[in-house]
Amino acid sequence: MTQDLLQVLQQHPFVAEFQPAYVQRLAALARQSRFAEGQVIFHEGDEYSVFYLLGEGMVALEIEAPDQVLRVQTLYAGDELDWSALLPHAGKHFQARALTPVTALAFEGADLLAGFKADPEFGVAFMLRLLGVVSERLRATRIQLLDVYSNVARRAGT
Repeated sequence: MTQDLLQVLQQHPFVAEFQPAYVQRLAALARQSRFAEGQVIFHEGDEYSVFYLLGEGMVALEIEAPDQVLRVQTLYAGDELDWSALLPHAGKHFQARALTPVTALAFEGADLLAGFKADPEFGVAFMLRLLGVVSERLRATRIQLLDVYSNVARRAGT
């Protein structure tokens, strides 16, 4: 089973620049996950600690507001989901919901952190890659906010 997961993992963009040993270490921690269309993967506020590398499908990151659910971002095959799984005891800021059937490789946050302590170079490589993901998500959110509020800001005189 680990060999199958290794082959799937080797195709994911997240590990493209990783040393082969790091990819093998991740494969040993991975498990396959599937979510049905419409299934909520986690809710806002949950202390859910699984990091995902999406293989197939689409996932919506959402905020539950009174009388509505607002989509913040859509994730696709090749994206990463729930980087906050590496922050122990941090509640989720969003809800994640499968928009289509989803397959993903899942990694327990605690297992990843233990692996980082055992091999700090592996931890640094992973966290630097993850920091790139977080940076890209912030950039995408900024662009979305500019798109939504730019006309309002102009009308307000700012």
